[in-house]
Parts: sequence; structure tokens; C-alpha cells
Amino acid sequence: MSLKDRRLADLRARIAEVTAADALALQRDGALLVDVREDEETATGSPAGALRLPRGFLELRIEEKAPDPARPVLLMCAGGTRSLFAAEDLLRLGYEDVRSVAGGFSAWKAAGLPVEVPPQLDAAQRERYRRHLTMPEVGEAGQHRLLRSRVALIGAGGLGSPIALYLAAAGVGRLTLIDDDRVERSNLQRQILHAESRLGQRKVESGRAALLDLNPTIEVVSHDTRLEAANVLDLLAGHDVVVDGSDNLPTRYLVNDACLRLGVPNVYGAIFRFEGQVSVFGGASPGLRPCYRCLFPEPPPAEYAPSCAEAGVLGVLPGVIGTIMAAETIKLLLGLGESLAGRLLLYDGLRGEFNEIAVPVDPDCPSCSAGARPELSDIAAVCAG
Repeated sequence: MSLKDRRLADLRARIAEVTAADALALQRDGALLVDVREDEETATGSPAGALRLPRGFLELRIEEKAPDPARPVLLMCAGGTRSLFAAEDLLRLGYEDVRSVAGGFSAWKAAGLPVEVPPQLDAAQRERYRRHLTMPEVGEAGQHRLLRSRVALIGAGGLGSPIALYLAAAGVGRLTLIDDDRVERSNLQRQILHAESRLGQRKVESGRAALLDLNPTIEVVSHDTRLEAANVLDLLAGHDVVVDGSDNLPTRYLVNDACLRLGVPNVYGAIFRFEGQVSVFGGASPGLRPCYRCLFPEPPPAEYAPSCAEAGVLGVLPGVIGTIMAAETIKLLLGLGESLAGRLLLYDGLRGEFNEIAVPVDPDCPSCSAGARPELSDIAAVCAG
């Protein structure tokens, strides 16, 4: 008997093996089925519902996918050999119930058990998103999720510029730009989505051109219109996240109430001179309360609001705040980390300092309290003249 045969015999004596049919039954009872074949092998098919985790990354990433060492883990390869070696490694890591599927995927297919063909990135996409694919928190599944995502971005100006650029670069599959303004030279100090060559163009068309030049594989939808109570639900419906990069209070209240009606998370940001703030509001999940009206129940009097013409802003400030908004959006799309819901992140550019304050839920909030159904209305412009 060869050294390899003796090694396999030793593994089979120590590691439990199950048939493909038994593996399916165990999977339906809560066991984690892991396909340890390489990506090129699973491209043609893999057991339905299996975690696809190539053998070379198994020890590095399994703890994230299976944090409970007591949960049964079933390992599958092509024919039942590599899975034995993988099972030995997981037992060494402390997993208590690890089994190998005898006959591997070949036996699974021969038994006529359910198979799914996972979506695949083409060669150009793999090159473009390589840094995402190497991150266990994102990986190929996460990148596909981004590619299927739809985000509505209100405002293609200072905040909207870095948000749109980074979401497009990340591969968000459909970006909807909503703005009713034109590109002016005075915008270019901070609105990096636009350029001198596109002065006078509608901002949504200028932005669309820039985003498709950056990433021509995504879809960019442009709406050259002002957001109003009459159109807000139609424009925002069907999106996974709404990002509010607007620069006026009436729009922020309208977006908040519309997102609550639609059950869509609202990523909020605002800037003023050297200061900015970011939070996440609303959505269908109670975990995303409070809403914007919990923080600011009513618009301030006109004398306390900055001029709508221009209060002034440091050119780089939208980049700082907009990039954080883009990061919060991607976290929501991927279901990663902890969002800023319930917290308001404050940035002071002069001090180079971040602070955070808690935003409590208002139990009597007219927009998000139990049973509330916010009425959509156009608030009169709020600004000092």
C-alpha cells in the first residue's frame, strides 16, 4: 500500500463519512454543507444552498461563516478525497462534528440531488473587483450582491459626487441620479463628478457620463427633475437604499417620510463650511429607527437657516462626508458591520476631529412611531433670504 493510500485509510478510520443523500438530509436539518472545490470546478454546478469555500481558503474563512464550533459541518469535494483532508484541518481548529461526503459532488449529481449554477464574474469583472474578491467579508457572493443592488442618489452635487463615484467604482449595479440643476463653474471647487468641458450640461447627464466612463458595466439612470411630494414615491420605489445628498431642508424631510413609507433605508449627510454630519435613518427594519424627524422634528426658523444661495463650504469637505455615506451604503447593501442608525457622526474639519452623539427614538414621532403613516408634503423653502 502506498503512502497516500495509508494516509487515506487513516483519515477514513478517524473521520466520519456520509452519503450524498444523508448529507442533503443533514443540511436540511441545519448542518452546514461546504463545497471545497475550486471556483472553476463549482462554476458548472454546486449543491443547492452549499457554502462555496475553496480548499485553499477554508481555514482562513470558515470561522466567519461557521462561528459555532458545535454546528455540524459537511465537507464536499469532487470525489471525496480532498474533503477528508479538509475535515482533518477543521477538527484541528476545534470543530466538533465534521464529516466528509463520500463520493463528493460526483455522487451528489449521480443521485439526482438539487444542484445550482452559481453566478459567475467574467474575466474583466474579476480584474476590476479583485480587491473586493480577496476580502472574506465581500468575496464573490458579496460582489454579485452589489451588482444586483439598486441605489437612488438624490443630488449630483457636492455630496453626490464622491458618493456616486465610489458606488459606481464598487460595482453597484444600478445607480439612479436625481437632480434638476446644471453644471456651473462655481460647482467645480467641490463637485468632482463634473468638469469644465461639461459646463452648462444638466448635472444628471454630466454625472452619468462620468460614472459610465469610470465603470461602463453598470447602469446609470438619470432623472432631471426636482424631488416633490407628487413624484417622490415613484422615483424612489424599487431601490435597496436611498442616499440623500441634497442641500436643502425641505427635500430631507420629504425623503425621510418617503423612505419610511417605502421601507427603504435612508443614508443622510449634510455639510456646512468646515463641518459635516452623517447618519442612517428609516427603513422597514425597527433596527434602523430613529428617523430624521426624531432628530429634527421641525425645520428651523428661516433666520437660523443658512442662505440657500451659498453659505460656503470647504471644497474637500464633501469628499470626507460623501465617502463615509458611500461606505454606509455599501455596508447596508452587503449586510456588514454596524450602521450609523441611532448615531449621528459629526466631523469638525478645523479640529480634524470626529465625534458621535446618540439619536434617541421619539416614541411620538409623527413619521416613524408605531402606527404612523407619514403624509408626504412639500415644505416651503427654508432659508434666510
